[in-house]
Amino acid sequence: MRKPIIAGNWKMYKSFDEAIDFIDAIRNALPDKDKVDAVVCAPAIYLPALVVETEETALAIGAQNMHFENEGAFTGEISPAMLAGINVDYVILGHSERREMFNETDQAVNKKVRAALTNGIVPIICCGETLEEREAGSTAQKVAGQITAALAGFTAEEVAHMVLAYEPIWAIGTGKTATADDANETCGAIRSVVEELFGTETAAEVRIQYGGSVKPENIVELLSKEHIDGALVGGASLQADSYLKLLEAAANA
Repeated sequence: MRKPIIAGNWKMYKSFDEAIDFIDAIRNALPDKDKVDAVVCAPAIYLPALVVETEETALAIGAQNMHFENEGAFTGEISPAMLAGINVDYVILGHSERREMFNETDQAVNKKVRAALTNGIVPIICCGETLEEREAGSTAQKVAGQITAALAGFTAEEVAHMVLAYEPIWAIGTGKTATADDANETCGAIRSVVEELFGTETAAEVRIQYGGSVKPENIVELLSKEHIDGALVGGASLQADSYLKLLEAAANA
């Protein structure tokens, strides 16, 4: 059985004091780490402090993006070696906001995944379709292409330890969400791509999250589905109480 993983994506929110207050509010209420992996992906400027603040807790800290080179003349970028150096555990790669707003390509995502693994960081690899693509019936084709490109050149063993995240672009921050059945269908299509590329065992091991207006009110139904192993959560991860509710639901799934 795959252990659920709930990853909060704070995006560009919270002051430093608010970030520390959040950790203080949840540190003694986190579920058993054997039941659920709890992750917060915070703005880069807060990562060193949050890693220190969570050393004695079950909470893992992740980054929201990174460059694929370990060093170089890349003004404003943060390298995987820098993240590894402060003991960051996860990194979100290929989020639709990076793809849509900052022109990140499938090829760049692939390079970043390799860099993350090389530096001992678990990649959370995102994929998802626009509303137009969904209405055209090309959801499965779109996510298959993104996942195939992101995983090109990796071994089955490497892929088994990654996290994949299906986030329909039309459901991110809009209040809209795919039905649990729709989300499960697409997550199942992603698992089928992994099976075709890397085999049945790897497909059975890799964890696939759903993201897109996930909240305490719908998390139980989502996690009840065969192919959904957790959630990549935006707004509902910004408040300590709702984040803890998500973790509790996953721990009891």
